[in-house]
Amino acid sequence: MNEAYESLLTRRSWRKFTDKPVPEDLIAKVVKAGEYAASAVGSQCPLVIKVSSPQLREKFVRANAAIMGRPEGFDPFYGAPVLLVVLVPADNHNGIYDGSLTMGNLMQAAHDLGLGSIWIHRARQEFEMEEFKQFLIELGVEGSWTGIGHCAIGWPDGPEPKAAPRKPGRYIDADEILG
Repeated sequence: MNEAYESLLTRRSWRKFTDKPVPEDLIAKVVKAGEYAASAVGSQCPLVIKVSSPQLREKFVRANAAIMGRPEGFDPFYGAPVLLVVLVPADNHNGIYDGSLTMGNLMQAAHDLGLGSIWIHRARQEFEMEEFKQFLIELGVEGSWTGIGHCAIGWPDGPEPKAAPRKPGRYIDADEILG
């Protein structure tokens, strides 16, 4: 079987990571794969922001846990040492789709490089907050942005998650039915 196809069938979301740092060259490869995601009319609109310093990561942990209604000390990123936050311009009508494709590429690339990953939501709510709008300004990012998700990556810890059985009825051959 083709390696790329096999990789698509074997990627899983990880919910436990070691604290071992992820080398910058691997992070760069994951991000590059995200940059090659398909986008409407070739707009290449998604922005990926790497967050890995413990202090900055904690800012995202606290905000994300609060949005979830979880107590202080809860880590919604399962201990992953690196967050790749995907944002799109707020006025881009295809931004959610483009950002979602970017997230998919990030997770797939992480898997192919031996890293674990998981898509964590609530980036939209974070970047509606003044604190995170200010964060973008501090980074030199202008304009209004919508958060799509956090691709949390790191070295997987524990046994590889098993695939859930595939739900039936998710494919319909209209040609076969309607002829």
